[in-house]
Amino acid sequence: MLEHGGRLNRAAARYGIAAEHWLDLSTGISPRPWPVPPVPPTIWQRLPEDDDALLPIARRYYGTADVWPVAGSQAAILALPRLRARSRVAVLTPGYAEHAHAWQNAGHQVELLPADKLLGAAQTHDVLVLINPCNPSGAVFSPAALRDAHARLAERGGWLVVDEAFMDATPENSLCADSQEGLWVLRSVGKFFGLAGIRAGFVCTAAGALQRLAEYLGPWALNGPARWLLCRALADTAWQTTQRQWLQAQGMRLESLLAGYGMRTTGTAFFRYWQDPRAAELAAALARRAILVRQFAAPSALRFGLPDTPAAWQRLEHALQEIGA
Repeated sequence: MLEHGGRLNRAAARYGIAAEHWLDLSTGISPRPWPVPPVPPTIWQRLPEDDDALLPIARRYYGTADVWPVAGSQAAILALPRLRARSRVAVLTPGYAEHAHAWQNAGHQVELLPADKLLGAAQTHDVLVLINPCNPSGAVFSPAALRDAHARLAERGGWLVVDEAFMDATPENSLCADSQEGLWVLRSVGKFFGLAGIRAGFVCTAAGALQRLAEYLGPWALNGPARWLLCRALADTAWQTTQRQWLQAQGMRLESLLAGYGMRTTGTAFFRYWQDPRAAELAAALARRAILVRQFAAPSALRFGLPDTPAAWQRLEHALQEIGA
């Protein structure tokens, strides 16, 4: 099992501080969640039904007719390598480590490449896998550059896999509407809507490819309560507009706060990424003050999620002042 953010219980045990006393900034999940209404009891009692309202609503939200719900984008990350014969695969680094892990476990030849070299591998590799915008670095690939890479791959039957887990704050840059054979776009609900616990996501690609994925995953790929909630969350356009504005403002605020303590960061509206040899030292100093951030070893870096309240912002700034970051 690979390391991920959100391991609050482990940090609490390690530092001897009860979990309820921590400020958890270790994930990129929005701390401002969509307001979840009560789920009717009948939804819990029935099997999920694929002919509910979810697909039409998801098609409008993602701007494509070719979309399929999955149990979080992680389900697709694990499935896609099993749908292709052994291939030479280039995966973005630094990036969400589950991608390379899944392709390696399925027997593919995997090469890790940085953002400035990855798209060039469309000439030499069968599959390119990237995150846009990238988790954790925040690197961004333009839609035009990605379409060009896909065209070069498609000439040889190759694939471009684009993980857009953090795209909802900037939907104008999404490739969901392209829906072409060999282009797989993965979307997560957890980050933007703050609903990581329901483990829901979507895949956008050509209709035939979606059918192969659906058959591989089998029936009831997404649970009934998640489907019911998503019918409402994806249709709530007023909340989505406000959420995008809020995330952009909070992301800029976090960038400014960290810059005030000499930390030049990259990132997205959801998080900031600081690459520095002192990262582990700062992570430990924050943890002693019950503030959890996501630490990376190679390269040495930290990812800061968004504080959720005025008190949380003050607590982070006070800790940085004490540490002398």
